[in-house]
Formats: sequence, C-alpha cells, structure tokens
Amino acid sequence: MTDMLFTADEFRRRAFSQSGNPVEEAWREHGDFLLNPDAVPYLETLKLRDAAVLVPVVDEGADARVIFTQRTITLRKHSGQVAFPGGAVDPEDETPEIAALRETEEEIGLDRRFVETVGRLPYYMAMSGFRITPVLAVVQPGYEIVPNPAEVDAVFDVPLSFLMNPDNHGRGQATWKGAERHFYSMPYGERNIWGITAGIVRMLYERLYA
Repeated sequence: MTDMLFTADEFRRRAFSQSGNPVEEAWREHGDFLLNPDAVPYLETLKLRDAAVLVPVVDEGADARVIFTQRTITLRKHSGQVAFPGGAVDPEDETPEIAALRETEEEIGLDRRFVETVGRLPYYMAMSGFRITPVLAVVQPGYEIVPNPAEVDAVFDVPLSFLMNPDNHGRGQATWKGAERHFYSMPYGERNIWGITAGIVRMLYERLYA
C-alpha cells in the first residue's frame, strides 16, 4: 500500500486497464458474491431491473476523494443508507453512463461537464431487485454540490486511499428472508459504508488495486 498511488490519474489508468474477466461476466467472482456463494443461483433466477450508479473520484492532489451520499430516511428502498449517486435506468437512457450522470445531476446537482467516465465495474446484483452497473468517473474541481432534499440528507467524501486499503474492509452479517447473509462494512468517521455500496467498493478494490 505504501508504494501505491491514489491520484485521479492513476485511478483513470487502472480503470482503463483493469484486469479480470469482462465486466458483463465477472460479477460472481467478486465481493459480496464470494462471501455468499449460495446466493448466486437465487440471483440468477430473478428478473432484475437495470440501474446505474456513479463512482465519482475527485481529482484532488495526491489522494483523490470519492463522493458518497446519505439517503433520506423517507425513501422506499435503502432509506438512510450511504450510497453512490444513481438510480434506475430509464427507457430514454441509451447507456448506463447516461443514466448514472442524469441521476447524479438530479440527486446532488453535480454538473456532468465536470465528470469524465472512465470505465465500468461488473454488475452488482442486488437482492432488492436491481442489476446495478457501477460507472467509474473522474471529477474535476470547480463543481458545485446541491443535494435534492427529497432523496439526499448529506453528501460527503472519503479518501480513495482509505477505501482501497483492505484493512478497512470489515464484515458483518444479517438475516435476509430466513438466510444468513454476509456483507462488507467500512466505517469512516460518523458514516458507515456497508451493504451494496461497500460491496461495490470492495469490487473496485479487487478489480483495480488488489
């Protein structure tokens, strides 16, 4: 870890040249799905709705920072949780990238003119009914954040170096529909990054920095 660079330029380079199987095929090989192998056959039977999230890495010196949101407690799904900006792919969205950029503008006001998409991670298959495409992006300074109060309670950022340190990748467990499920948990200050979002962070680590 001590010799590794965590700049936005290095993140971009790794995103463009990430190792492993193609993103469309590799979801079973990463993160939460290695912790819960018995969930994979179940997920393969589900009809999942397409969604996309933006993984926004801010170009900020030697240690880039990653933007997260804290969802409001009034939302129907994943209320109160830490999340990446994003949401369902609408019929008019031609690509997951377009959906992720649109949702990010709607949720936190991040103008897409400051955002460069640099790749994707494998799908994250969510038990809540979504097939999520994580869209990797570099964000240039000068942007303004304007959270949508109907969806977002807070916006905060975390150093990329913290997120890509496996020592910070704790684990938890919970019962889901009668079965024990394991998940990643990454507390940072007063925030707890866990569940789907931590699973995507872990996948980012495994694809780009492990």
